[in-house]
Parts: sequence; C-alpha cells; structure tokens
Amino acid sequence: MEDIRAGNVMVPLDKYPHIPYWFTLRQAMVEMEQSELEIEGRRSLPRMVLIFDEKYQLMGMARRRDILRGLEPKFLQEKPLEHRKDLWNLQVDPDLSELSVNRVMAEVRRRAEHPVSDVMMPIEITVDADDHIVKVIYEMNKYNLSLIPVVSGDAVVGVIRSVDVFHEIAKIVI
Repeated sequence: MEDIRAGNVMVPLDKYPHIPYWFTLRQAMVEMEQSELEIEGRRSLPRMVLIFDEKYQLMGMARRRDILRGLEPKFLQEKPLEHRKDLWNLQVDPDLSELSVNRVMAEVRRRAEHPVSDVMMPIEITVDADDHIVKVIYEMNKYNLSLIPVVSGDAVVGVIRSVDVFHEIAKIVI
C-alpha cells in the first residue's frame, strides 16, 4: 500500500475548530458555524469541536449532537425517550402550544450558556502524525470514530477525519 501517513491526510489544527473548556455551548456553536473546511476543493462543515485546557492540552471533543443534547431542557432530559417523543404528538390548542414552545426555547437559550465541558466526550485515542493510514483505519474501526486527533510529540497538530481517510483509500482502490 502507498506510504500515506496521518500527517499527510490530517486537517491542521489551525484550520479545525477548537476552543477552551470554559466556552459556552453557544460559543461552541458559533465556532462550528463559522468553520467551513475546504480540503482538495471539497467543502464541509465540522462535525465536532476539540476542547483544550488552559495549558493547551487536549481534554475532549463535543459533537454537534452532544451540543444539541446539552441544549435540551432539563425537564425533557429527565424523561425516558419514548415519553419525550410523545410530547410532540399531542393535539392542543395552537395558542397554548405556542406558549409551550416559547418556554422550551427560553430554556434552550438559558442552557446555551452552560460550559461546553458539560457535554464533551473524553478523547479515547490519538494517532501520531507518522502513523500509517492503515493504523488510522484500524483505530477508527476499533473505537467507532469518525475523527481522531493527530499528535506530534506532546502537541495536537491536527485531526484526521474518516471522510479524508476514505478519500485517500478511494484514490488507491478506484
């Protein structure tokens, strides 16, 4: 197989959204919304944001769905999923439902000021910039990940996304 290394395929850290752990969910959303990636002429929005401590040590990451979960009002989080689904199937007076939606949206806005660290996931694995793409594929499959931070020494230098790995392998296979 070609000699493709993680460092050759990764998105450099300065081009991928990353924030300190004390940023709010709202600030994380702003960062993600403003971060459009362009790799080899292909554009995409990031699916997650990396989270660092004050010494720029990687602490974790938050996916879009983690942030959305963090915005969900507490009174909904405490109910089982089936109950939460049923809430949206009620037939009520439209004027009353508007009051309910306003209440929910007010709670969403309030929760948007919670720190992103409340919803972040710890980093399970990293790969070295010199690791072969086959190792990256193995780690992505083993841990069911679509993104892995890439390190060089003790520093995070970028991220490698499954879409970019797939693209590189497709160039070899097709």
